[in-house]
Amino acid sequence: MENPLENLGSKHLIKKHEFVRIIIQCLYSLGYRKSAVSLESESGIAYKTVELKSLESHILDANWDACIDCLNRLNGLTNETRASALFLVLKQCSLEYLNRGDDSSALEILQKHISGLQVEKEKVHKLAFGFLSLKELGLGKADLDVISNLRDFLLMELEKVLLPPITLPERRLEYLVEMAVWSQIDNCVYHNSVDAISLYEDHHCDGGQFPTKTTQILTNHRNEVWYVQFSNNGNYLASSSSDCTAIIWKVLDDGNLTQRHVLQSHEKPVSFVAWSPDDTMLLTCGNMEVLKLWDVETGTCKHTYGGDGFIVSSCGWFPDSKRFVCGSSDPEKGIYMWDCEGKEIKSWRGQRMPKVLDLAVTPDGEKLISIFSDKDIRILNVGTGAERVIPEEHPITSLSLSGDGKFFIVNLNSQEIHMWDVAGEWLSPMKYKGHRQHKYVIRSCFGGFDSSFIASGSEDSKVYIWNRRGSKPIEILCGHTMTVNCVSWNPKRPHMLASASDDQTIRIWGPNVQSR
Repeated sequence: MENPLENLGSKHLIKKHEFVRIIIQCLYSLGYRKSAVSLESESGIAYKTVELKSLESHILDANWDACIDCLNRLNGLTNETRASALFLVLKQCSLEYLNRGDDSSALEILQKHISGLQVEKEKVHKLAFGFLSLKELGLGKADLDVISNLRDFLLMELEKVLLPPITLPERRLEYLVEMAVWSQIDNCVYHNSVDAISLYEDHHCDGGQFPTKTTQILTNHRNEVWYVQFSNNGNYLASSSSDCTAIIWKVLDDGNLTQRHVLQSHEKPVSFVAWSPDDTMLLTCGNMEVLKLWDVETGTCKHTYGGDGFIVSSCGWFPDSKRFVCGSSDPEKGIYMWDCEGKEIKSWRGQRMPKVLDLAVTPDGEKLISIFSDKDIRILNVGTGAERVIPEEHPITSLSLSGDGKFFIVNLNSQEIHMWDVAGEWLSPMKYKGHRQHKYVIRSCFGGFDSSFIASGSEDSKVYIWNRRGSKPIEILCGHTMTVNCVSWNPKRPHMLASASDDQTIRIWGPNVQSR
């Protein structure tokens, strides 16, 4: 048992010789070779173990029998690890035989030694196939420098295969420090920055860089504002209103927004907008009306989809910016997939596709998530047709995806927001409470650093913000005078949030710099 005095830290949990060894490894990896050698000499602790040094010597000298004997004598290795290490060594040995033209020796190693190892047969077959063509292996005319580089590469691969304490995981100290830093970030409820943090002190954000202050009020709409969404590049904001228009706003360098285009073509209120992934086009959904495609640069309407009796509830783009889907609240219509020229590519309709209230497409284009029959969430694999249904106990009003497409949130009229994982590993959702929602469609969103936060509108005229790890709001933003219908967090400016309200305004929220 180790002497406790040789353990470091206030709780004596850090073994001194391990700590020194990974410092030496770090010095080598950073290029401070002289310092590393000096520390090894002064401490009497070597970065490389006797076993690893022995392996290194045998490999550099091409003493393959001694190398194999050394691997067989190592204690504490599982059969799988030992077999993987032997495979790497025997592979290098056979390739060097081939390079010298000694095909019979290479073939003997393959037949008598490699084929009997407990490794994936695919690896053995691939190596055997490579023996048929030296050109494919790039060893047809390998010189001594190439052989030397291959041996160095073999040593690096063995260090990854063999386990501590024989070897150390690559850049171990950097990994441990990064994990400590990430733990502090993870415990900081207001962390909202992509910048590296200082190691000189414990990390803590005071909320000064969090969007809690109204920085601008946009009043160009003439009626209730129902929807807002920032573009994917964060340079624009689109809004839609019951005044039958949508507006494209430009985000200026100083953080203010200015009107770029007013999109006037709908005959009924505009309830939904969706940016193409490349931000060159915008879809607008008329409430109980048609779907329109707009050119963002010119503000002109490129195409109108649907006609009499066509009811669109929501829409979502595929990652190629050439196809999109739209859902209808009419059970007879279901979901359509169109291209930008107006051609219908595919549709899902019928008894198994009742009215669709909201939908979204994951960023990889593989999953189509939709809300139907009020209380059910349907996740469809577009390629295979496989689907999964998640039932909720209360009616769902809206759906929003995280930026990486791994999670989604739904707003329920039970005054809860539920977060689910797209992969389907969770048995129950994470729940968020505090806002007010009884009668209206309220929309929420992910946002901030690493999509760490959730923001939502509310029927009490406020904006609520949660850290994803906690069920209670960390901020409640006041300013609107009527129901807040929708919020959107700028994906490129984590300190900028927009909210749309029945009070006919859009509020832009930014940091309260005075609190810093």
